[in-house]
Amino acid sequence: MLSAKSLFQEILENDESFRLFCSIAAGGEAQGGWENGRIAALVPHSERALAPKIARHGADEDKHGRIFNALMKKRGLTPAPVPPETDYTMLLERRGIGLAHDKLKRDEPLTERDIIVYLVHSRVTEQRASEQMRLLLKHVTGHHEIGRAVRIISNDEDDHLAYTHEELLRFAAAGHGRLIQRTLRECALAEIRVYRDVSLAVMAHMGRILGWPEAKSALLAAGIHAVYAYERLAGWRRMAALTMPERRDALGGPATTAPEYA
Repeated sequence: MLSAKSLFQEILENDESFRLFCSIAAGGEAQGGWENGRIAALVPHSERALAPKIARHGADEDKHGRIFNALMKKRGLTPAPVPPETDYTMLLERRGIGLAHDKLKRDEPLTERDIIVYLVHSRVTEQRASEQMRLLLKHVTGHHEIGRAVRIISNDEDDHLAYTHEELLRFAAAGHGRLIQRTLRECALAEIRVYRDVSLAVMAHMGRILGWPEAKSALLAAGIHAVYAYERLAGWRRMAALTMPERRDALGGPATTAPEYA
């Protein structure tokens, strides 16, 4: 029987598919760490109070990248090249979501609008990350080391999501509500397309590594398309809604460490 649990187990138990899974994840986290680090350095004077929180967000992403690399190292594996069609972060940038890397590479202060765009992008992508980590955590039974790592990352992703809700609500109260809602909708609709495309690409690579029969690959692809259809119809709205989180000031302290994965 094909289930999310059996799929995860199959990917995690094979060295080559595990290597690809961790390499894709580590690459995305490292990219997120760089982006947040640059944004923290370029925050406009009016929002300097946000800089430590953005920097912590970046430090967390860097930590996650190290965790995924450490998981590979513990199995005697080295990182694999990340296929471009599986690069979620790069594909989002190509669709104009978030702040362009060209802008972040310049030493010019960002604007208040740039910070709102950054927070919207983070709110949408952290929703996906939080959901994915919770799903993975549910299905990594029997993999103690991976379970510990995923639990650390999942808690951080929940903090990141809470932080974006709180900061966007602050900006909305300051009169930016229409911009935020419009940008949230655009970002959410773009993200679900990119997520579909990346999911199809990742499953295609996993299928080749694991030797899946054509029928299994076709069934998985149909499931990915079905999820996209639902998200295109209504599911995207969960990514565009804003509610005050239970975790307040979630990124207000120093970044936590995971020395066992350093």
